[in-house]
Amino acid sequence: MTSNVPNVVFKTRVRDESIGGDNPFRWQDVSSDDIFKGKKIVLFSLPGSFTPTCSSTHLPGYEAKYQDIIDQGVDDVYCLSVNDAFTMFQWGKHLGIEHVKMLPDGNGDFTRLMGMLVKKENLGFGYRSWRYSMLVEDGKIVKLFSEPGFSDNCPDDPFTVSDADTMLDYLKS
Repeated sequence: MTSNVPNVVFKTRVRDESIGGDNPFRWQDVSSDDIFKGKKIVLFSLPGSFTPTCSSTHLPGYEAKYQDIIDQGVDDVYCLSVNDAFTMFQWGKHLGIEHVKMLPDGNGDFTRLMGMLVKKENLGFGYRSWRYSMLVEDGKIVKLFSEPGFSDNCPDDPFTVSDADTMLDYLKS
């Protein structure tokens, strides 16, 4: 693990009413500095949008505890996955996410540089992120909760330490 978050460019989509039509979105590059510089950020990463644990527990858990996390002096909460911007947007919309920011790592650049890129070929997913959460202050990783059993083609999907409650307990301690 590095002490600083990787410096990458995320390919995101942002709403722009000046475009008009049914799909008023445009591409916008967002850098690691745009997200982390001068801020206290909680980021959690998961294997895939629309997948069972990610959809039933991981993302909804952070959405439910969002205000409690912000109340601990955190500036923002991000959900990262090795998925494209369109998929991340639709997944957030599908789950009614209003507070957690969806961060697409479509090429897996951030995830690879974090040392968290794993093969999920046993599920037909290709390369994805290992499940983890972290607290980042001004670009420096202060605390990382990585699920046990880090490996390619892991036969199960551990979800024991990267949840919102574990992060909240850490922030309060």
